[in-house]
Order: sequence, then structure tokens, then C-alpha cells
Amino acid sequence: MAVFATSPAPQAFGNAVPSGRAAEIVRGAQRMFGELGLASLTEVTLANGRRADVMAVGPKGEIVIVEVKSCLQDFQTDQKWPEYAPYCDRFYFAVDCDFPKDRIPDHAGLMVCDGFGGAVLRECQPELLNAARRKAVTLSFARLAAARLMRAGAPAGASSSEPAID
Repeated sequence: MAVFATSPAPQAFGNAVPSGRAAEIVRGAQRMFGELGLASLTEVTLANGRRADVMAVGPKGEIVIVEVKSCLQDFQTDQKWPEYAPYCDRFYFAVDCDFPKDRIPDHAGLMVCDGFGGAVLRECQPELLNAARRKAVTLSFARLAAARLMRAGAPAGASSSEPAID
């Protein structure tokens, strides 16, 4: 889970921005995804109530979720990440270069990121979504992106709820 300042600052598209080390990891993961041709969103609420730190969709429709871990204590105290599996084809942990990488489970993907980009150190075994779930997740992702874009042009103080990823 990303660590937030007391009051997270909204991005242009309305989603909260983590602070400190988590922000650098998120930024690097998104930059890396952009270079690889994946479109990403941060702080994506899933239908089960969990919130993915980064979710990305690739050019062939592959869906990736990234759980950002800014420190070992964050990793040890937050064990909700297995609940992301029903919403993605691939799951990765993103950490910085100082994180003890041997603590990340072997079955999960691992990437190291900083504010400038990232690198995948270990691929994960894909668990492909079935067609109906892929369609629902992809449609929800698109609706969320559109809602955030629409909110970016709204007058200050206007609020609207965001759709969860089905």
C-alpha cells in the first residue's frame, strides 16, 4: 500500500498522489509502463473494495496490477495483495533499490523503480483472466480513466464518485 501524507494531493485527474518514497516508486513504474506501451492509472478501487496502487492495460489487453512497497514494514503489515489476483493477468511488487528483495514471494513479479523509471527484475507467471472478467475489467478501467479526465476539466470543488473495477 502506498504511504500518503496527511492530506494526499490530487493529481490533475483526481486520484491521490502518494508522498515520499512511494511517490517515486509509483512515478517510476508508470514511466516504465509508458515506455513499454501500457496505459496506467493509480489508486484504482476494485470491486472487492481493495485499492491497487497501479493498474495498467497493455496494447494486447493484458492487465497488470502493481503493489508498491516503500519499506519492509509496509510489506510485512499489508497482506491484502493476494486479493488483487481476480483482476489481473500479472501481479508485481514495485520496490526501490534499498528494499530487501529476497522478502518478495517467488511467485510474484518484482520490479525496482525510482522517480525516473523502472526495471523488471523478475517476471511472474501469468494467470490469465477469463474473457468475461477481462471485458469487465477493461471496460471499468476505461470508464475510470474517462471519469478522471472529465473531472480534470470540472470546476474546482466539484466531486463525483469513481467507478470501481468490476
